Amino acid sequence: MLIACPSCNAVNRVPEPRLADAPTCGRCKSPLFSARPLLLTAANFDAQLTRGELPLIVDFWAPWCGPCLSMAPSFERAAAEIEPQARLAKLDTEAEAALAARFNIRSIPTLIAFRSGREIARQSGALPLPALLQWMRRAIA
Repeated sequence: MLIACPSCNAVNRVPEPRLADAPTCGRCKSPLFSARPLLLTAANFDAQLTRGELPLIVDFWAPWCGPCLSMAPSFERAAAEIEPQARLAKLDTEAEAALAARFNIRSIPTLIAFRSGREIARQSGALPLPALLQWMRRAIA
């Protein structure tokens, strides 16, 4: 399976049975999984979206959004449970307005699950941890 490094965006080949063995990047030696959401920007978004085979679940949020802030701890905990089946990431729609517009984000928080660069599922609104995990597992199945 091809995995984009969260630190340097290099593509790493990791056998699927070894995903849970704490693999590291061949280029920068950083862990490929940290059990925390990856912070996306215009600089790393497309690399994370298209270079790997791992599903990518992005939380489109804003720092002034109350529901976004209330869901943040659940999203953080979900990263620890979902990795390495998927990579979880956060994108600040205020800082990256062009990316928010590219994906037609009309309300926040909005979660979008991607596979091979294509959107496969979308959910708007804050979710508690059990519903969040259920949606994620259904989206990447």
